[in-house]
Amino acid sequence: MARMITRRRALLIAAAACVLPTLGRAAPLARWQGHALGAHAEIKLVGLSAAEAAPLFARIEAELGRLEAEFSLYRSDSALARLNREGRLNAPSPEMLEVLSLAQSVHHRTEGLFDPTVQPLFALHARHFAAGTLPEAGEIAAARALIGLAGVEVSAAEIVFRKPGMALTMNGIAQGFVTDRVAALLQSEGLRDVLVDIGEIRALGLRPDGDGWHVGLSDGSRLKLRACAIASSSLTGTMVNPAAGIGHIFNPLGEGPTARAPALTANVIHRRAAVADAFSTAAVLAGPERVETWAEDEMQVIWS
Repeated sequence: MARMITRRRALLIAAAACVLPTLGRAAPLARWQGHALGAHAEIKLVGLSAAEAAPLFARIEAELGRLEAEFSLYRSDSALARLNREGRLNAPSPEMLEVLSLAQSVHHRTEGLFDPTVQPLFALHARHFAAGTLPEAGEIAAARALIGLAGVEVSAAEIVFRKPGMALTMNGIAQGFVTDRVAALLQSEGLRDVLVDIGEIRALGLRPDGDGWHVGLSDGSRLKLRACAIASSSLTGTMVNPAAGIGHIFNPLGEGPTARAPALTANVIHRRAAVADAFSTAAVLAGPERVETWAEDEMQVIWS
């Protein structure tokens, strides 16, 4: 696909570089910006100058490149692209196995609403949008016949699709997973006060002023993050076909409208960004009442 279509980030970081007096000077705040998995990325490190943080940011960039080589839909040489093209991936990486294991868990918890095998349906609509046409009912039915996570066989030796034409997208979970990986890397270096935004947001510690990291939601409200992550999804956040009202999040069960539902944003808070990412994708399809049945002590859903 020539045009990269990514999820619009519904959360905007409102954390300004507040200061904490240290020997009469403000605590340094190092900042990195770039792109990862098709999304804007930003990292803030409290207590390091730009020069001190430079080697660490270089390591992060290398790690981002390594993980993109696993999960990117837009790199023909990525492990995910090879799996989708060939229907089989030999000796999958530990990261690929971990993400698929989590996807299977969330798939079960959400009664099938989180399902990364919706990629054929996404690709069908994207192709038709690029051609200025709409898919026919038979094409949609054929794409839907390929959906179903039970059709993906996963083992340490290989990942295999049971049906030709199946494909996976990790766009509803990989950004959160990568966010967690970068946060873990920073923690391993002894950093305690960090904000990581790799499409989803993970906060460690506090801002330089000792307060939680401030995050603005899509409705203009604000909250503070402390030692947790937040991910957001909206049916209208990114449109595959704006004229037809087709959004980028497809219901794998074929239940109800996809993009013409109320434009609510599901903001899921969890200690892990990958979990928040996956649940927010399913939550926006389920709606507030159904999401309550998924409740757990570690997870909070805020609608905006």
